[in-house]
Amino acid sequence: MTPAELAQALKNHARQLGFSLAGITTPAPPAHFDTYQRWLADGFHAEMTYLADARARARRADPKEILPECKSILVLGIPYTNPNQVSVAEENALAPQGRIAAYAWGDDYHISLPPRLQALAAFIEEQTGQAVPNRWYTDTGPVLERDLAQRAGLGWAGKNTCLIAPRLGSYFLLAEILLGIELPSDPPFETDHCGTCSRCIEACPTGALLPERRLDARRCISYLTIENKGEIPPDLRPKIGNWVFGCDICQMVCPWNRRFAPAAGDPAFAPRAGLPQPLLQTELELTPETFAQKFKNSPLKRAKLSGYQRNLRAALENLP
Repeated sequence: MTPAELAQALKNHARQLGFSLAGITTPAPPAHFDTYQRWLADGFHAEMTYLADARARARRADPKEILPECKSILVLGIPYTNPNQVSVAEENALAPQGRIAAYAWGDDYHISLPPRLQALAAFIEEQTGQAVPNRWYTDTGPVLERDLAQRAGLGWAGKNTCLIAPRLGSYFLLAEILLGIELPSDPPFETDHCGTCSRCIEACPTGALLPERRLDARRCISYLTIENKGEIPPDLRPKIGNWVFGCDICQMVCPWNRRFAPAAGDPAFAPRAGLPQPLLQTELELTPETFAQKFKNSPLKRAKLSGYQRNLRAALENLP
């Protein structure tokens, strides 16, 4: 099997495992690392200090710092449910409801995707008949995922800072496998299809989206309701509305999602019962035990019960 045939077989197998997007690039240093450095210097990473760690920065600057044998990187995208296709209750509903970002409606991708990435790594070794050094990540390692994805031809970075794929939109999760085997690269995606559109920037209620496709995490609803371990700043609390875990506003207004995003994603991310519109008052009654049981293998465990109920209280305060 030639390298080109192996690359195609690998991408075909990835699609059989549920990845709608698959592309290959080199381990060259990411083109936008300097932009990342400026983003950190400006403090836009908020309290996510792990992003500024010196060792992590060095690895993000050069994938070979992670895997010295790396010769190719397989970049993957897997879709989740399109929130534009799911009705959301009116804010003045009889039983006040919250909103949860669509990626978190089903299973935690940190749990559901690793077995598929391991299967792909095993597939390569089966096809080549040899051990192939590899490292895989899904939002878990020190790599600039969107940079790699754009270079692998998957799409372009939108003004909402999400990767947007033609005819798929941005409702998908990224993953990558660093490989110690040389495979032909796909052409990079070089066209910016956002044009003069600024709907995402205008729709963000907290003004978190900045020029040069940068995001100020300190003002982002997703950060404030998930990674933020403290209180939500008083001036931003009214602006989060009834979002209690994450936010989809900047994606929901995107014309590419409205036109091209499929209604359903991978079955692993199908909405669980009670999501995406949790009852605010009922959720406040959760105990540590019932929270752990209800959200087993769910992304919502990231906020912990204390953070989740902080968000619920803020949403209740924002009711008309």
